[in-house]
Amino acid sequence: MPFRLAINGYGRIGRCFLRALLESPGKHDLQVVAINEPANLESMAYLTRYDSTHGRFTGQVDFADGALNVNGQRIAVSHARSPEKVDWAALDIDLLVESSGCYGQRPELTRFLDAGCPRLLLSQPGNSAGDVDATIVHGVNQATLNGNERLVSAASCTTNAIVPILCLLDREVGLDQVLLTTLHSVMNDQPLIDGYHHDDLRRTRSAMQSIIPVSTGLARGVERLLPQLSGRVQAKAIRVPTLNVSAIDLTISTQRPVSAGEINRLFAEAARGPLANLIAYSEAAHASIDFNHDPHSAIIDGSQTRSGGSYLINLFVWFDNEWGFANRMLEVASHWSRLWPNQDN
Repeated sequence: MPFRLAINGYGRIGRCFLRALLESPGKHDLQVVAINEPANLESMAYLTRYDSTHGRFTGQVDFADGALNVNGQRIAVSHARSPEKVDWAALDIDLLVESSGCYGQRPELTRFLDAGCPRLLLSQPGNSAGDVDATIVHGVNQATLNGNERLVSAASCTTNAIVPILCLLDREVGLDQVLLTTLHSVMNDQPLIDGYHHDDLRRTRSAMQSIIPVSTGLARGVERLLPQLSGRVQAKAIRVPTLNVSAIDLTISTQRPVSAGEINRLFAEAARGPLANLIAYSEAAHASIDFNHDPHSAIIDGSQTRSGGSYLINLFVWFDNEWGFANRMLEVASHWSRLWPNQDN
């Protein structure tokens, strides 16, 4: 019997999470039985069926009697704007996937628990380490889960892209300093035309007309997961006018002499071996669109690897910031569910 999931917030990540689950039949013993989303049901069905970024969903989608029906499966839908307005206990769920992005502090998150949710999986980092019981990047630290957690974060798309790479590099060549620049596709906190959308003045500018520097907590998130790098990671983020697929320009100083060729061989081998589900490697002449709907956390573009002397390496990393992350969330949910005590499944 599948574990019963609900989704709170049926936006880009919520829809990708459901679709990724449906596109991997038999891989995860999970079933979405409820969605809470303020938008109306007709719009939810329409945007499930048609997606400008990931293409048309090839399954069956319709709606009736307060439910979304996908591939013959009935998913109960509510339209509450606060956790307390949904009778989560009556839904008999095992896990709520919180993908609205509106909750990051523990007092906010425990409102879901108090309203009847047994566990939450967040699609964003907690505001601080203490806001969640664990922050998990699948492929790196999922073994630290014991099944007794109630609030777990799947970190962020960028953290999932970079942490496995830094973990491998630190183990194999040793990292002295890390400089990260994320080139991130536009997000829905940016307006199409200039407008009063954000306290950050740069984010009041048209998303599709400019390259826009924004603030980022990536360095803090990396150090939270890789504490051995504390004080040695710096990060910047720039939004670029593309709909999907982002990149990271990564510069590292190493603790032993290395060459660009050695680094490329390291990642090529990892992509064929233990990290095959997380990391891919290519030296083809790529553009970002090539990685739309790519389920990997990161793709190393070996054609762009550069050496600045024996101890300085620059790498270029692609990642689908929606689809790759949705697949990692699925894997965290699947792994975590197998650890839960007192389950009849």
